[in-house]
Amino acid sequence: MVATVDAEYERSVALLERLVNQNSGSMNFEGVRKVGDMMRAELEPLGFRLEWLDMSAAGRAGHLVATKHGKKGTKRLLLVAHLDTVFEPDSPFQAFVRNKSTGVDEAEGPGTGDDKGGMTVIVAALRAMQAAGTLKDANIEIHMTGDEEDAGEPIEVTRAPLIAAGKRADVALDFEGLVRDAGQDMGSIARRSSNSWRLEVHGRSGHSSGIFSETSGDGAAFELARIIHRFRTELPEPNLTFNVGLIAAGQEAAFDAGGIRATAAGKTNIIPGIALARGDFRTLSEEQTARVKSKMLAIVAESAPLTSAKISFDPGAYPAMAPTVGNKALLDRLNSVNRDMGLAEMPPLDPLKRGAGDISFVASDVDGLAGLGPYSRGDHAPGETVDLGSIKRQAKRAAILMSRLAREKAN
Repeated sequence: MVATVDAEYERSVALLERLVNQNSGSMNFEGVRKVGDMMRAELEPLGFRLEWLDMSAAGRAGHLVATKHGKKGTKRLLLVAHLDTVFEPDSPFQAFVRNKSTGVDEAEGPGTGDDKGGMTVIVAALRAMQAAGTLKDANIEIHMTGDEEDAGEPIEVTRAPLIAAGKRADVALDFEGLVRDAGQDMGSIARRSSNSWRLEVHGRSGHSSGIFSETSGDGAAFELARIIHRFRTELPEPNLTFNVGLIAAGQEAAFDAGGIRATAAGKTNIIPGIALARGDFRTLSEEQTARVKSKMLAIVAESAPLTSAKISFDPGAYPAMAPTVGNKALLDRLNSVNRDMGLAEMPPLDPLKRGAGDISFVASDVDGLAGLGPYSRGDHAPGETVDLGSIKRQAKRAAILMSRLAREKAN
């Protein structure tokens, strides 16, 4: 398997180049489907049955699912990746550019790391397994979502196929990017949730000379400030982050339909009658999510004089992937592979250094490991750059790990 990955390195780089040069921003439905077609062309010759799951009803292109049945009674492996990127067709960042001038074989381009590099690792690993004869008996299902970067709604619909696959699987392996800390490859056994919230505050408008009086109260802006200040001082706990991303206040204020732009109007001598805010928070478990929501609701409910406020939590939240005993055991298995390959062991990554991802939707049903894609830097921004050599290292790790897991008895 190691020899095959090495021998096919330039083939892997060429595949990545083709994938990257096809724009597949989440809202570029045709582009997402074309990337799916490229992956179909790679996986069908390996014995996979491919199915396209249309998600137009949820406002997205769809997902590509690849299934291969092997020996009965052995572990069923679920591989998770995604076809889309954050770069839409109007982005100036569109092309794959290889660069060896620094002494490191790198490539810049949209999705080189997230997640077209991850899909390249999957193909390289599976081809190595085929060459070694370990693929034919393996039970593998691959879910490549078309909207990981901007999920369609309702998310219960767009993630239903993935959730169902998690219930069928014995192991889930996520091929988003490898994270390094101080130059060391890290193992990802946890990913935090992603939850968005919206706060709407109303107060009594009037002349500013009456602010804080019994007839005028505190006004909407000060009440919003009270709530946000208490979030900052009372919410902090381990593994939690929370953010206010957008604020508007005035005599009039409103968000656009997408909740990403705000308009406001008012004067310095008018007490604002409305104040709005949107933000997010991220947790390491569903229990922590419930606890944080309860605290936020309690803070919002303690209204200042002549004000009222309500907070709502957006549908479509990404759940947490908690650092379970089963996930740690999978990292131990990966470190056994590292020892056999003469590589350094991979310590568990601090979950504060990893965002939300699709594997979290199956985390409550199956043991999982994330970060099996290549190492990259600058993801989600022009200049995203992948360490091409890490594709080889990650494909070797994945091929050996999957070969060992696939011959074990199912749970």
